[in-house]
Amino acid sequence: MNGYDLIVVGAGIVGACCADEAAAAGLRVAIVEPATVGGGATACAMGHLVAMDDDPAELALARLSLQAWEAFSELPEAEFSRCGTLWVAASADEAAGIAARVARINASGGEAHALDAQQLREVEPALAPDLCAGMLAPREAVVYPPRMAQHLVRRACARGAALHRRAVQRLGRGGAVLDDGSVLRGPVLVATGCALPRLLPQLPLRPRKGHLVITDRYPGQLRHQVLELGYADSAHGSDGSSVAFNVQPRPTGQVLVGSSREFDVDDAAVSPPMLARMLQRAFRFMPALRELQAIRAWTGFRPATPDGRPYLGAVPGHADLWVAAGHEGLGVTTAPGSARLLLDLILGRTPAIDPAPYAPSRVLP
Repeated sequence: MNGYDLIVVGAGIVGACCADEAAAAGLRVAIVEPATVGGGATACAMGHLVAMDDDPAELALARLSLQAWEAFSELPEAEFSRCGTLWVAASADEAAGIAARVARINASGGEAHALDAQQLREVEPALAPDLCAGMLAPREAVVYPPRMAQHLVRRACARGAALHRRAVQRLGRGGAVLDDGSVLRGPVLVATGCALPRLLPQLPLRPRKGHLVITDRYPGQLRHQVLELGYADSAHGSDGSSVAFNVQPRPTGQVLVGSSREFDVDDAAVSPPMLARMLQRAFRFMPALRELQAIRAWTGFRPATPDGRPYLGAVPGHADLWVAAGHEGLGVTTAPGSARLLLDLILGRTPAIDPAPYAPSRVLP
């Protein structure tokens, strides 16, 4: 039997950040991951580092995380690209809300500027000509999530963490039982994304399917990550399916196109109707995309909680059992802040931000 100060179950971007943070704090860490490190939802993510401002708690976690991401801006494995985020308005009502959004982001410590129609076309000429306004967050970025997860796990192991290429069969008293019958002793942190219900069925979570498309290489075609201002309505909505405009320039010159969301779908195959719906939404905002050659489409599943906030904290009724899961489409953005908050709680430090909005107890009777 092996004793550890923290057993991190799951090595996606969230689990990798938690393991790295714990190892950096001097804890004896075990990482349990039977599959490819960063190979689940992390491998299917767009990798945007973006502050969503519609929920104060979400904004606080994103701001904490974006500060932490700066430490990786020069890391080759990160493929960090400070392309900025450009939000575009599809209606006068959306344009009317830009000033308030700019104020919220700047008040949180970020940087954002309002753009009129002419400025919008100057910074991103390929946009549809009828778009009336926008908002630019120039310091936001994108990264390549699976390579970042792999880097963080390697770094944690270099600091003494042990990587166990097994699956957790069940959680035991004071540890975890692996699928080969071996037992790891110590506090457990479950960071398994969509697989959370298998180990912690008391915490409601639904997988949410999404599609992505990537094009051939077109250097200079797109300058910024561009999203429609109504993106949050799709991301946080409860509709069975939705689409929103979200495109991203990759350092390779390719364009990554999203996004779609579907509940109650467990088939990982690409759905031509949903893909067509998503692309038609993208063409409305950026007609030039019609001329680009797509080379691949794929899907992934995002772990969604009922209120859209992740579970970060102690699992009620269980000693030394913690959870970091349910980040839906913001797992990459908020992974470092999630890890910082978890380690603050585990080590009894003053939390960097208020942990109450993310406490798992909020969904339990």
